[in-house]
This record gives sequence, structure tokens and C-alpha cells, in this order.
Amino acid sequence: MALLRATDRGYRFLVLFFNCMLTFGSYFCFDMPSVLQDVFTEVNNCTNSNSSGSNSSEISCNNCTDCLGMSDADYNLLYAIYAWTNAVVVIAAGFLIDKLGNRVGVFLFSTLCLLGSSTFAAGAFLKGTSYLLPIMLFGRLLFGSGNGSLTIVQSRVTAYWFRDKELAMAFGITLAFSRLGSVLNFFLTQQFEEKYGLIWTLWGGAMLCALGFISAIILSILDKVGVQQLGDDGTLKSESKKLKLSDITRFCLPFWLVVLSIMFFYNGVFPFVADASKFITTKYGFDKKPSSYIAGAIYDVSMVFSPFLGGIIDVFGKRGYIAMATAVLTIPVFGLLAFSYVHPLVCTLWLGITYSFAAASMWPSIPLVVSQSTLGTAMGLTTSIQMIGIGISNVVVGQILGQEDHTDSETKLHRWKFVMIFLLGNTICCIVATFFLNVVDKRRGGILNISRRDKLEAQKKNMVENSQKDSDNFNGEEDLLLPGGSGRKYLQDGNALN
Repeated sequence: MALLRATDRGYRFLVLFFNCMLTFGSYFCFDMPSVLQDVFTEVNNCTNSNSSGSNSSEISCNNCTDCLGMSDADYNLLYAIYAWTNAVVVIAAGFLIDKLGNRVGVFLFSTLCLLGSSTFAAGAFLKGTSYLLPIMLFGRLLFGSGNGSLTIVQSRVTAYWFRDKELAMAFGITLAFSRLGSVLNFFLTQQFEEKYGLIWTLWGGAMLCALGFISAIILSILDKVGVQQLGDDGTLKSESKKLKLSDITRFCLPFWLVVLSIMFFYNGVFPFVADASKFITTKYGFDKKPSSYIAGAIYDVSMVFSPFLGGIIDVFGKRGYIAMATAVLTIPVFGLLAFSYVHPLVCTLWLGITYSFAAASMWPSIPLVVSQSTLGTAMGLTTSIQMIGIGISNVVVGQILGQEDHTDSETKLHRWKFVMIFLLGNTICCIVATFFLNVVDKRRGGILNISRRDKLEAQKKNMVENSQKDSDNFNGEEDLLLPGGSGRKYLQDGNALN
């Protein structure tokens, strides 16, 4: 550790690596139900269903090979409760992180991820009993409390170590690592479950969350040492003491428009991913394994492109314009899925590209419109509103689909069409939000769309103006040594020292 210096580029990228590993395992776990949706909702291989009636609620799965016998509505609750928990917890979590610091956050929330994934896995032992759904929902609740909040800490760490540097690229890399977990889930979970069974599969996910906990320990050490070397420890503590929850009321209009843009865009992506495997199987007739691969293509593309897109956006800017163009280009995806039989891989690859652009442009915009001291609170509030939207969307999708296993094929396809139209409506709302975001941002100086070159030129111009002002003051317009002089000295970037 003594050989590492916080001012070195390698140090901050080492921090970034362990920061990325925080959520690798948790994102693997997050979409495991999506890959295993048929296993969660399947009842065909039950051997002791009640003979007294045909109602699906009377089916018991104690002796089935791996099925859990959930309805589609119950299955979607696994995603909805995750989203609702985030919506409630992350605001307080973000404020807590701003007050107590990153190191407290990574320990607390990585622990919740580990406990939640373990509880969820343990719930599978209770199949065939009335306790199965409550225990698994409780596990998702704990998991949601940790994972959503852990993402906030991750973003806050990234924003601190890469401020005024490779910010969008760093955000893209963290997203890529998270999506690597999701991609491996879509590629490996189905095969692992077929070979080792559901129980071992769920516990394997919990073990990956344990890897995140170990990364949290290492990250805490690196962050503590680095902040002390940079001499920012005292400043960060001082700023955290001044922070009040009422600071939320002073967030600017561009921030709220970014929040709405994120919420509406993700309302289309995440509920689709949650049900994509089953949708592809139902409409296009693919087997379970190819369906999961096709659905996972969204994250495959995101994993590959996000870091590069982040680096490009760092150089050229245009975040607001890219966000709006991304929403516009997403419309055909849900249109094709609803009204055509174009190969689903075309649509999932297309959605993966637009999702990559959205993530690389929207989330890195938040540190540009709020202060560093309130970033955790801002991220928490954004995540909360995002998850409220996703939770509502998951419930709506579940209600549209209903008891799907007990309907004919034509009715199933009709319901899936309405699901795609609902997701399309959210994308249109995102277009409206990003349009107004660009209008407001332009009136306020265009901070979201400015390029790195223009930003550097503005900083040089500001430096020259401040130097000229100091020269004029020194020549007699304002003598710094005379009573009434401002006595303020300026840094090269124009910020006051005192």
C-alpha cells in the first residue's frame, strides 16, 4: 500500500476495479428469476397436486423436481418488491452516505445484499408451503435495500475519484461490470440449474454477493488511504456536517428532468427484461435456453459498448441530445415486438444499443447538475423515483398477463401485445422529458451538452479574466492590502481559495 499514491492514475483505476466488483455478484442475482421464470412458475411436473379441484392455488409442489408453482402475478412481485424497497430506502441511504461517508455505506449495503440473496435462496427450501412466497419476498426486500443503495455508493465513489477526468467512461465501466454479471447470469444460470438444481443455483448467486462484500472491504481501505493522501478527509467531513435533508428542495430543474428521463426510459427496459425470456418462448416458440440468451443480448451489448460510449461522451459532450435521440430510437423496438414477427434478437440487440447510450448519457449528467456534497442524496432520490416507476410497471405488466398459464395461445399473444404498447408509452414519455431537459439546459448555459474542448476553453477564458481582474485590483482599483479590499485569491480554474 505504501507504494501506491492517490495522485497516480493507476490508483484511481484500482479503486474503480474494486468499486465495480461491489455490484458484479448482486447484478448476477438480480435477474436470476428472469432466466428461471419457467422454473418459478412451472406446475406441470408436480406429482401431488390436489384432486379436489383445478384451481392453481390448490396445486402443491412438495415432490416436484424443481418447480415453485408461482403465478405470473406472484413472480412479478419478486421484481416489484425489489423496486418498491429501493424507492423507500434509497433516499435515506443516499442522505446517510453523504453524512457518514462512502466507507460506512459499502459495508452496510454489501452486507444487506449478502443477507438478502441468502434469504431468497433459503426460501426455495419451503416450496409447497405457504411460507415460500413471503420468505422469498423478504429476501428480495433485503436484497433490494442493499443493492440499490450500493449502486449509490458506487456512483459517489466514481464521481469523487474521476471528477473532471474520465467521468462518463468510469460510469460506463462500472455499468459494464454490473452488466457482465447480468450477462453471465443469462448464459450460465439455465445450464447450471439443469445440472445442479434450483437450490444450488440460488446459493451460487449468494456466494457471488459474498465476493462483493470482500470487495467492499478492500475498497474501503483504498478509499480511506487515498482520501487522506489527497488531504480531502477534513473537507469531506466538514461538508457532510453542513448537509441537511431540506437541501433536496434546492435541486435545480435540470436535475428533476434528468430524473424523469431516467425513470421513463428504465420503465421500458427493466420490466421487459424481467419477462423477456417467457415472452420470446410464448410468441416465437424458442426453447428456454435460446430465449434466455436472446433476452440477455440487451446486457451483452451494454457490457461491450458502455465504457467506449462513456469515453466518447466525455470528449464530445452532447449528453442531453444523446439522451433524447436514444429515447426516439427505442420506439421501433417495442413497436416491432408488439406488431411484427421480426426475429427477437434484432430487437434485443437494438434495445441493448439504445440502453447503453441512455446509461452513458443520463446517469453521468447528475454530478454535473448537483454539488459533490449532495451527490449521494441526489443519486438516492433518482434511484427512488426510478424504482417507483419500475415497481408500478412490473405490477401493471403482471396484471396485464394475469394467470397466463391457464389461457389459450391467442389470448396470451394479445396480452403480450398490450404489454409492449405499455412499455412503448413509457418511452414516449421519456422523449418528452428529454426534450424539455435540453430546452432548460440551453437556457442555463448548456452544461450537459458542452464538449471537453469547449469546457477547457471556457476555463482558460475564466482564468485570463480573473488574472486581469487581479492585475487591475493590484494597480489601484482595489488594493488588497487596504481596508475594504476583498483579500480573495483565486485558483487557476477560477474558484476562490477562501
